Amino acid sequence: MKRLNRTLLISALLSFAVVHAQDIRTGDGLLRAMHDRYQTSWYKTLTFTQKSTTYKPDGTSTAETWYEAALLPGKLRIDIGPPSTGNGYVLVDGTATVVKDGKVTGSIPLVNMLLVLGFDVYTQDPETTIKVVKGEGYDLSKFREDTWEGHPAYVVGADKGDLKSKQFWVAKDTLLFVREIEPAHDDPKKLDDVRFTDYRPLAGAWVAARVEVHTDDKMVFSEDYTDIQANVKLDPGTFDPQQFSTTHWEK
Repeated sequence: MKRLNRTLLISALLSFAVVHAQDIRTGDGLLRAMHDRYQTSWYKTLTFTQKSTTYKPDGTSTAETWYEAALLPGKLRIDIGPPSTGNGYVLVDGTATVVKDGKVTGSIPLVNMLLVLGFDVYTQDPETTIKVVKGEGYDLSKFREDTWEGHPAYVVGADKGDLKSKQFWVAKDTLLFVREIEPAHDDPKKLDDVRFTDYRPLAGAWVAARVEVHTDDKMVFSEDYTDIQANVKLDPGTFDPQQFSTTHWEK
């Protein structure tokens, strides 16, 4: 009986491994697997202080402090500079609203793929993520394995050697988003190569404490996070552009 039980257990584990491997053979399968891995443990809110550094062609750089808050999935607020100045952005479900001096100055449709692939994917229905990613022009049928920073990775959206097509990279062992390549928002003729680095455990999940943006093989922008907090209580007005100046999460 023990031998039979052991045989059945081994058979079940092998079947699970085969099914798991079959699930991750397309971009769709990868996005579903990312969700399934963390759906019960990923945090729902996130706040942090961000050092934003811009690297100029002449070798100099400038830095400023941003304050960010996220309600997952789909909501992100960025205070640029001291919150008292009332400058920043609110991104809610694909729309970005600009606030200057406490007043809304405009809004545009905008899908933040870093929010989608680095955070939303772990908390929302994977079919929603798949629809968004396809809608942004990523070819989910192009799927392969590669190596990133010395570790196995999945790549979606581009064939091997292609660093021009829209694509995203995910660590094979952790299923964490690590890289994305897309046209630069300020100049579509250029490509942004964005990297999530310095992953740290956070509230049963993970957070990348540093983000780097490379253009033409040069780092042009970086984000370094401190005072990182998960599952904090946020007032709903935090993500209402009309309440930008009156609702703050910063201490």
